[in-house]
Amino acid sequence: MSGRPPRKSKADWIRPVQFVKGIGPQRAELLEKVGIKTLADVLFFFPRKYQDYSNLCRISELRAGQPATVIGVVDDFDQSGGGQRHVVYVLLKQELHYLRAIWFNQPYLLPKLQLGQRILLRGSPRLNQQRWEMAQPKISWLGPNQDPVRGSMLPVYSATEGLNQSDLRRIVRAVIDEYASQLPEVFPDEFLKQHELVGISEAVHNIHFPQDNEHLDRARRRLVYQELLVLQLAIALRRQKVRSRQTAPPLELDAKLRARIERRFPFELSASQKTAIKEIVDDMRRPIPMNRLLHGDVGSGKTAVATFAMLLAVAHGYQAVLMTPTEILARQHVRNLKHLLRASRVRIELFSGTLSNAEKRQIQAKIAAKEVDLIIGTSAVIYGELQFDRLGLVVIDEQHKFGVRQRARLRQSGLDPHYLVMTATPIPRTMALTTFGDLDVSVLKREHALSTQVHTYISDEADREKWWEFFRRKLREGRQGFVITPRVDSETDQAGAEQAFESLSNGVLADFRIDLLHGRQSAEEKDAAMLAFERGHTQVLVATNVIEVGIDVPNASVMTIESAQRFGLSQLHQMRGRVGRGSHPGYVCLFAESSNEDSRERLKSFAQTTDGFALAELDFRTRGPGEMFGTRQHGVARLRIADFTTDQAVLERSRVDARAMIETDPELASPQWFRLKRLVMSRYGKLLELVDVG
Repeated sequence: MSGRPPRKSKADWIRPVQFVKGIGPQRAELLEKVGIKTLADVLFFFPRKYQDYSNLCRISELRAGQPATVIGVVDDFDQSGGGQRHVVYVLLKQELHYLRAIWFNQPYLLPKLQLGQRILLRGSPRLNQQRWEMAQPKISWLGPNQDPVRGSMLPVYSATEGLNQSDLRRIVRAVIDEYASQLPEVFPDEFLKQHELVGISEAVHNIHFPQDNEHLDRARRRLVYQELLVLQLAIALRRQKVRSRQTAPPLELDAKLRARIERRFPFELSASQKTAIKEIVDDMRRPIPMNRLLHGDVGSGKTAVATFAMLLAVAHGYQAVLMTPTEILARQHVRNLKHLLRASRVRIELFSGTLSNAEKRQIQAKIAAKEVDLIIGTSAVIYGELQFDRLGLVVIDEQHKFGVRQRARLRQSGLDPHYLVMTATPIPRTMALTTFGDLDVSVLKREHALSTQVHTYISDEADREKWWEFFRRKLREGRQGFVITPRVDSETDQAGAEQAFESLSNGVLADFRIDLLHGRQSAEEKDAAMLAFERGHTQVLVATNVIEVGIDVPNASVMTIESAQRFGLSQLHQMRGRVGRGSHPGYVCLFAESSNEDSRERLKSFAQTTDGFALAELDFRTRGPGEMFGTRQHGVARLRIADFTTDQAVLERSRVDARAMIETDPELASPQWFRLKRLVMSRYGKLLELVDVG
């Protein structure tokens, strides 16, 4: 960093931090490592926790059982025992009073202790023979001039080498003292009063240096609410923009047409399916593009609901597209739909990247000439230069597999179609309010509990042979099974699909017909393996998680999952859903390489829980949305202070408020919202450029 400093204004929020008084180029380089580049970054560099001295007291003031913080010097220290019985003792002196601290099984403390050293202890004191003791207190080592003020709360920041907490506190304190009062308020006074929010200057001051927990809570609530409202306003503006500039064909459903479509299904639609269909039909009868997310648990019947919507579009003379993440799934949809509609005049075609150029040109011409009603395909549909005659509905299966920009390409194809995006991975409510916040949501529930059909076990290596004997017995009874591994080969993993296939074919499953399926195979190889398994020609399919969605083989009843700790809970639940789909119960056995306690607990939760929504929430809390869905949404800025898992109530409040604001002022054009809208655009301008589903 070099050059002449810019002319100083009263508060130039984008001023490089090196030109802020007391910082300079060298310290600015260190600050940049923790994400601080500008003056504004200093103010909004929030603490990750606090050292609470609000209960700092003298030894003479201690009360038994009441948590306290005490400062003194190390007068003596010792240790006793060894192994699991190792004990460290410290005698803390404060003027004429003493307190003994005791730690069990923490021998690493001993080398850090020195006579005369000032330390801080936090814990619950007790009287032992007229002497105060603390068992297992938290300990902090204090510098010679480090004297916390009684009743204070000191911020703890994300630091870096060469920049300690004292440096950061001093820098932040100086910037707050000079500039916090100049922060522009984005909310009108009446809004602050109505929502019981403190002003921005007070919030920023108290988030860094609160007097007590009450001031901290008020400051955090203001900042969390503002951050989440800005996000929800971006989502609401995008939703409004879609609805205001696009028109879609209104597709009515009368009793006669409903009966005609329902007769196509060889089963009675469930109550949950009928509810979802009603919500979809209500959307599709309006001249505004439907923008709906259909999500539900394993076996809840999403495909039937999507088929109903597609047949509604076709009945009105429009084309419908069903897009899937894999060719296996696309071809399966084609087979199932052709069977379901075999006595109808509905024309169905597959469009995928593996078709020859001649086949693609032939299908492209048929689609343009309105000689195809249902187009089933992969992402090739997006890039295939298809010219739809009248595109009325787009259904995207497993929508998280497609990026926002990919889906935006279909928006530009012909008419503005209705959109139905669906997933077999239940969406946590937090994600439904954020990542998918501009979609209306339909939820499908299973009619029958999975627990009555599928049994889940976690097994150790010692019981592996016992499991394989059970697995073989089910195969001899006529059932089929899966063996799932996290990778194709074992270059970095001992549980590769190819190695497992070789080992099982020549080992415990040598007497059975076994095949291999993974993502590196050609489309023809995948289709051949899947078709052979569906028809019962093979008894066991060794696969990666390509079977995670959509594979429907009612005769499959047993599944072995290797290296189970490598999968997310939602992934495991999707794979578990591939067995027990027919009249026979399913059995799933997990083998895990890791002895990590967290991994074992996650797998125990999976084995004990058959509710996909509960597992999705747990997955979201432990892995986050990016890990859970294998992707991050474009344009969504990283949150500075809000936490989706703990601030859900504030998130829901902000969504209600954002939608109400956009309903009364669709462009946030009122002068009172000028600063707030500018903040929304600075944070989420890229998101608003992509007027698209999800």
